[in-house]
Amino acid sequence: MESRNPDHAEDPDHVGHTGHTGDVRAAMARHLPGHRVETVTPLGAGQDNVAYEVNGDLILRFSKEPDPARRAALVEREARLLAVVADLSPVPVPEPAFTIAAQGCLAYPKLPGRPLLDLPAAKRSAHGPSVAATLGALLAAAHAVPAGLLTGLAEVDDSPPSEWLREASEICPAIIDEIPPAHHRAVRTFLGTPPPDDGHTPVFSHNDLGIEHVLVAPATGTVTGVIDWSDAAIVDPAYDFGLLYRDLGPTALDAALDGYRSAGLPNGLTTLRDLAVLRERAVFYGRCRLFEDLEYGIETGRELYVGKCLTAVEWLFPA
Repeated sequence: MESRNPDHAEDPDHVGHTGHTGDVRAAMARHLPGHRVETVTPLGAGQDNVAYEVNGDLILRFSKEPDPARRAALVEREARLLAVVADLSPVPVPEPAFTIAAQGCLAYPKLPGRPLLDLPAAKRSAHGPSVAATLGALLAAAHAVPAGLLTGLAEVDDSPPSEWLREASEICPAIIDEIPPAHHRAVRTFLGTPPPDDGHTPVFSHNDLGIEHVLVAPATGTVTGVIDWSDAAIVDPAYDFGLLYRDLGPTALDAALDGYRSAGLPNGLTTLRDLAVLRERAVFYGRCRLFEDLEYGIETGRELYVGKCLTAVEWLFPA
């Protein structure tokens, strides 16, 4: 991340993301001059973005993409995409207040709730099935979007399962010592087993539906929003189900698939056999994505990521 003095930001539309709250204040003054800024609270950074909360009611998110042209294109695309998603989603999604393309900045009113990742593991487990059922309905709505609505908004991101398995195998040596030895045999067996058949029809999906992007009411587990659609793409319909399996377990996966089926089985799925094949691929993706998520948690010191991954090892790679 480039370091700079925010006092030098003469034009807030051309400063790029720097991690300084001064950039947030400058952007607010330029684009919402009547909105008095009382507080700017850093919310942290993920793999793709860094985010701030303004006055407790507005989120400003900045892309970490280093290339200026691509950074601008990404935020403009996401803002247009969110308009499409808002029309179809059964749960709230961010609705942009303004964008600053050159900075990769997307500003939107804060949605209520807390990221499911932030809840204690026991609460995540208790709320998991009901949350997953709601997200299954969201995925059904997303997967049914006609391709014509997404022209120029969603790219194809559909690597074959063999590529996912290869990447997991490459990451494994860096993280295997973090996984309890009792699970090592199951890990080796998985990495040495051919991947499932990749025959499927790609669909539009969130493409990063981990529990860090799912907001819930802590007391009830009601889903209050799904955030960060920056990776949304045309993908295998099983992929986001795989992330729900990774983060919430097999009971939640079944609840998500039940919610999906209740919404009408989009994407040409017509039988329980179709759903079983979808589930098989979801389990595969969930196992593959554990490696990347655990590596990310270790490298960044994110104990919440490490902890949720080590909890998930129990069902992903049972001893």
